[in-house]
Amino acid sequence: MAITTENRAAAQRGRWAVAAMFCTNGFIVGSWAPQIPLLLTRLDIREATLGLLILGFGLGALVAMPSCGLLIPRYGSRKVLTAFAVACTVGLLIVIAMPSVWLAAPAMVLFGALVGGMDVAMNTNAVAVERKLGKAIMSASHGFWSLGGFAGGGLGGLTIQRFGTLPHAIMVTLITLIVVFAAIRFLVSEEQPAPEAKTRTGFPRQPAIYIVGLIALFAMIPEGAILDWAAIYLRQERSADIATAGFAFAAFSATMATMRFLGDIVRNRFGAVLTLRVSSLIAALGIIVAGLSPTPWLAIAAFAFAGFGLANIIPIAFSAAGNQPGISSAAGMSVVSTLGYSGILVAPSFIGFIGQSTGFAPIYLALSVLLVIVFFAARFAASADGAQSGH
Repeated sequence: MAITTENRAAAQRGRWAVAAMFCTNGFIVGSWAPQIPLLLTRLDIREATLGLLILGFGLGALVAMPSCGLLIPRYGSRKVLTAFAVACTVGLLIVIAMPSVWLAAPAMVLFGALVGGMDVAMNTNAVAVERKLGKAIMSASHGFWSLGGFAGGGLGGLTIQRFGTLPHAIMVTLITLIVVFAAIRFLVSEEQPAPEAKTRTGFPRQPAIYIVGLIALFAMIPEGAILDWAAIYLRQERSADIATAGFAFAAFSATMATMRFLGDIVRNRFGAVLTLRVSSLIAALGIIVAGLSPTPWLAIAAFAFAGFGLANIIPIAFSAAGNQPGISSAAGMSVVSTLGYSGILVAPSFIGFIGQSTGFAPIYLALSVLLVIVFFAARFAASADGAQSGH
């Protein structure tokens, strides 16, 4: 279908509106990070209890993601994203306002559900934008999430130190509410779904969507392993000082955010499958070198190199999920989101348990195998290029 000037302008506005949603979601998650250690003293709990609260956040997200996949075919991603985004702005405030661990626990599950539901809805809406524009925008959208997370984490610590935990949570709510209400009127809507698509429920039967989900899972497990354990690996096994160890995730995040803003250009030029194959090999090589590195700085450089590769695997997997033939964008997105995010929410705890016995170097070498599997499974993500056909 030909894209008129008016339709293209609306799609461009929709692109920036959904980018604002990604940035908002990242800002909320980033703002949560500096609040985590303060829960220990405020609620008078130990680390094990805090771990259970964080697990509750993950479980809330994993329950909401497939549920969101049932709502979007019925109501459209614009309405569902609007509802989740508005609700998500108060999620952090609800958690921080809870005076006891018994009230904080259900609040954490709710917070995780709101963040997870918004995630599925905004990724599904980004696919709708890709279809209207006839080109990829998913990688840049995830780049805006990284920017939001960076801003939330960086400003959060300073704000908490100056004003306290509750004023910080109120500030986050006010800022995100303003951004969300400014953006929602520009969000695009999908084409009206077929009547049978509205009533179809349950899990998709196409095996390909689950392979795309495994691609997302096998990318997010290494990402979670770097996020949670790289600093400890450098500190304990490569004798890095605390300041040096902190550079591992910072360098990884910097290359990942940079490559996400370049990723759509690369994918539009070379196609999703080739981009995915090269990305997986770059990521695998980086993690292998990090695991074999005799020095902290070589390992940090290797983690940064891995960031170039890991950056665009998830955006490509999400575009493939949203364009999978035979199922709705929302159903595909909910499957891939649930499988993928379980890798970053659940797997790191198992990695830590194993790492206590084996050390982390062998774990990083083993995780590179997952990325080699992604290389061989890349052809199942070919539907990501469906966004470029200008439906």
